[in-house]
Amino acid sequence: MAAIFAAAGGAEVLLLERTGDGGRKILIAGGGRCNVLPAALDERRFVTDSSPHALRNILRSWPHAEQRAFFEHEVGIPLKEEPETAKLFPVSDRARDVRDGLLQLAAARGATFVPGVTVTGLDPVDGRWRVTTDGGAPLDVDRVIVATGGLSVPTTGSDGTGLRLLERLGHAVHPTYAALTPITCDPPPFGHLAGVSLVATVTAHDGRRTATATGGFLFTKHGYSGPAVLDVSHVLVRARQEGRPAALRAQWTPHDEPAWEALLRPEGTRTVGGVVRRELPDRLADALLARAGVDPATALAQLPREARRRVIEELVRGDLPWTGDEGYRKAEVTGGGVSLAEVHPRTMESRRCPGLFLCGEVLDAFGPIGGYNFCWAWATGRAAGLGAIA
Repeated sequence: MAAIFAAAGGAEVLLLERTGDGGRKILIAGGGRCNVLPAALDERRFVTDSSPHALRNILRSWPHAEQRAFFEHEVGIPLKEEPETAKLFPVSDRARDVRDGLLQLAAARGATFVPGVTVTGLDPVDGRWRVTTDGGAPLDVDRVIVATGGLSVPTTGSDGTGLRLLERLGHAVHPTYAALTPITCDPPPFGHLAGVSLVATVTAHDGRRTATATGGFLFTKHGYSGPAVLDVSHVLVRARQEGRPAALRAQWTPHDEPAWEALLRPEGTRTVGGVVRRELPDRLADALLARAGVDPATALAQLPREARRRVIEELVRGDLPWTGDEGYRKAEVTGGGVSLAEVHPRTMESRRCPGLFLCGEVLDAFGPIGGYNFCWAWATGRAAGLGAIA
């Protein structure tokens, strides 16, 4: 994105790409379909240790509606909304169309794509920048835009090189952590439920931070995944890094305590298992009742008050034991990064190093599942590209 807007302004642009093809995170996004943007943007859902005001200013530099228009009219990729996930996908359902469309537009505007190049050094020299690579002579250039990504999914080419180079140049880098990553438990108390999925509300809390998300929940062989889990995982990851305890709990249905009290009131010959199974997948219903120490065949009329309380507790605030996470290997994005105070929010130029511009995942901000992090990448990339030619 940065190359597209810099080249459109008439600059001579070299796009140095570590991998052989580029845009690999685009290719794997949305199960190979690429959720280009959220259907609507809620700025409050972004996470940063920097100034929320600075984050909002950066996002608003390229409004959501204008981003959508750019993809549809300039890249030439019609988008469609998937109502059940509130995401925008290409009508073709092909992530490759998005990646290829962006590369083609960059080339059409005059940028030169150079694949298979690893940048190993950035140094200011006499008012310009010297870019050292793993092969060939150094490049002396007027401006540098760092769009290297963070540490997530290193197989796509993002191994933290950009963060290391920026820290070496004196930028304040907030501690990084895996965000939007599956949670694990060893041994897994719900391993026998692997493959069971449903919509649930999940809350992670560590005494300092709290995050709650409602959405898809998936039991895995090693723990828990799905959008709801990924969206709160950063609280657990950070607590573990900082050596503090944290809890993960689930409300398995939209019913609150009074609603479950009404559903489980003694009436006729109904059983507790019959009532709970009507609201949840059978295997999960039975597992939760087992954790509550209640036989599913127990008639509601015979269910003691204390047992009813334990059942409702499992259904409304069910504890999900956890011991770890899948880390950067499966994280959708990197949390932490260069403080937003280190860049001018309008241009993304470094306040410490004139002529150096930052965008995307190296910056201290991320959003939930659903195109939010692409929205951040597009907005900051455009700002950096325009800033570099100002």
